[in-house]
Amino acid sequence: MNVKVIRMSSGEDVVADVMEDKEESLVLMNPIVAFNQGNGQLGFAPYAPLLNRDDKELEINKKWIVYVANVNNELVENYEEMFSPIATPTKKLIL
Repeated sequence: MNVKVIRMSSGEDVVADVMEDKEESLVLMNPIVAFNQGNGQLGFAPYAPLLNRDDKELEINKKWIVYVANVNNELVENYEEMFSPIATPTKKLIL
C-alpha cells in the first residue's frame, strides 16, 4: 500500500492508498477523512460517504490538492488494518 495524507484546498485531511499519480489527478483507493473528536483524539469517516460503496477508487483533480505527504507508521498500520482483507498479527513477540 502507498498510504498518504492529502490536504485538500477545503482544509480536509484525506488518508488514502494512492493507486495512480496522473498528470492532472490522483487515483485514491478507500479514502477516509480525519476529524477531531476532542480530547486530542482523531476520528475517521468515509471521505465521500454518498458514493456507491462498491466503488473503492476515487479520482481527484490535483487543482484541489494543497499537498501530499507521508503519514506516521502507526496511522499506516491502522489504515491497513481497516482495509486489508487479510488479518495480520500485531508485531509483539510471544516468549
